[in-house]
Amino acid sequence: MHKMRVRSVHSKNKVTSLYKEQRVGVFVDVQNLYYSAKHIYGAKVNFDAVLKEAVKGRKLIRAIAYVIRTEEMKEAAFFEALKKIGYEIRAKDLQVFYGGAKKGDWDIGIAMDSIELAPKLDTIVLVSGDGDFVPLVKHLKYALGCRVEVIAFGKSASSKLIAEADDFVDLDENPKQFLIKWRKQK
Repeated sequence: MHKMRVRSVHSKNKVTSLYKEQRVGVFVDVQNLYYSAKHIYGAKVNFDAVLKEAVKGRKLIRAIAYVIRTEEMKEAAFFEALKKIGYEIRAKDLQVFYGGAKKGDWDIGIAMDSIELAPKLDTIVLVSGDGDFVPLVKHLKYALGCRVEVIAFGKSASSKLIAEADDFVDLDENPKQFLIKWRKQK
């Protein structure tokens, strides 16, 4: 079978080729991106642009956005916008513990879904800078044979996660493309 080349990617001394027939799964840690964009740029993430960057002309199999229901995010409209872009939504409530401590993350959910879908995928795109995903990336690459790409804001991403990925897209390199209501940092 002849594979049609989409483009070559040069990333941190790595040169890899992307092919139109690569089956891609995109797993988005929405809270990680949301708070990185908010704290670094005072802006919101353009999740449509992120999905297009993740797919890069290849064959999208699944795109899943993992969200935590909080009072801060305007959920109904936001979730609907994500669905229109092409994401499946996985949502759960923020946990509030005795004394006011709060916890809300999808690390295990993202790990389980990506491992379960890996046999149907050639490339897994993890959209998060969370260093807790390093063991997951290693497992997807070495045990399951998937190419793993990471997309995140480099300023807040784990250097170990970046190093372990087959490719890393730093959203900080083009904030105008990946942010809404972006303002230049001083």
